[in-house]
Amino acid sequence: MEFIPYGRQWLDAEDEQAVLATLRSDYLTQGPQISAFEQALCQQTGARYCVAVASGTAALHLAVAAMELPSGSEGITTPNTFVATANSMLYCGLTPVFADIDSDTYNLDPDGVAAHIGEKTRLLIPVHFAGQPADMPTLAALAQRHHLKVIEDAAHAIGSCYADGSPVGNCRYSDATIFSFHPVKTLTTGEGGAIMTNDPTLYARMCLLRSHGITRDPAMLSAQPGSWYYEMQALGWHYRMTDMQAALGLSQLQKLGQFKARRRELVNRYNQAFAELAWLTCPYEAPGLDSCFHLYVVQLDFDAIGLSRAEVMARLKAAGIGSQVHYIPVPEQPWYRQHLHTRGEDYPQMQAYYRRCLSLPLFAALSDAQQQRVIQAIRELV
Repeated sequence: MEFIPYGRQWLDAEDEQAVLATLRSDYLTQGPQISAFEQALCQQTGARYCVAVASGTAALHLAVAAMELPSGSEGITTPNTFVATANSMLYCGLTPVFADIDSDTYNLDPDGVAAHIGEKTRLLIPVHFAGQPADMPTLAALAQRHHLKVIEDAAHAIGSCYADGSPVGNCRYSDATIFSFHPVKTLTTGEGGAIMTNDPTLYARMCLLRSHGITRDPAMLSAQPGSWYYEMQALGWHYRMTDMQAALGLSQLQKLGQFKARRRELVNRYNQAFAELAWLTCPYEAPGLDSCFHLYVVQLDFDAIGLSRAEVMARLKAAGIGSQVHYIPVPEQPWYRQHLHTRGEDYPQMQAYYRRCLSLPLFAALSDAQQQRVIQAIRELV
């Protein structure tokens, strides 16, 4: 019996040929494919600048670091995210503060954000959970009122659109937006990520930090003894993307519309199949938004069906179906409890969501027959 994972990449012959052509070229890294991929992402999103990097985590770290916020500052984010979102602040000497989520969208609640803004708050990182954009107009207005920098964690949301119809990543509502291209995301470069921005100063700083803080740009050097000369002008990192990854990303980006259409088709089929199940709540999409749906997260009333989440996941696995939990609340992670003294009970909406959430298989390569197996397995829980 074929096992159906909760998420996986879609690769075809065009993707293979793109990578193979790069392998046969003069460049495996720091070559022309990276610049071409960055330009293509700018065209896709409408942002002025793009910095391609080694991972979504690297993108978050670089974006926060390039803002050069005072050590000891605070940044607000959601507890419903992967730990990298909050960790990116810690890497840069900031303290993450968590605001609760909206009970419908599972994104940051703007009222909760407002309640947590204090004298030390300098940064806001909303996450577009499962591909659905957070309430960016409200959050951006709040940030502007309190002079906060904004980084959109759009690791789930390439291809999604705001209520105004514009694409996520255009940075209309933020200083920077990051993407992830991990294999379970909508499009993949294997590992990889990108940062979008409209700020030329921030862009230049991120480019410098991406490659050890080293520059060879004659306009930036303090001396020019020869073509061999370079200077390390900041303490940066090795966060570069390879040309092989960029070539794959370019090929994948051409199929983004196809990937999105298929994901939304699968979501609609799930929603119709589960509509009459009183013990299951389908994902909510706020009016006007156009999500690319990275995840299909349902809420299950485990008490009503007489099974624990572990038992449900075990039954699905026995039927050859993968599932996952997105996410364990970051404030409940042992490191955060020990070092920042966070408590899960301080976020009641997140707690209520976490007790019931389960991610079912959703990826563009999921066939109708495979999806029907998932639907049947869920229906057979009761």
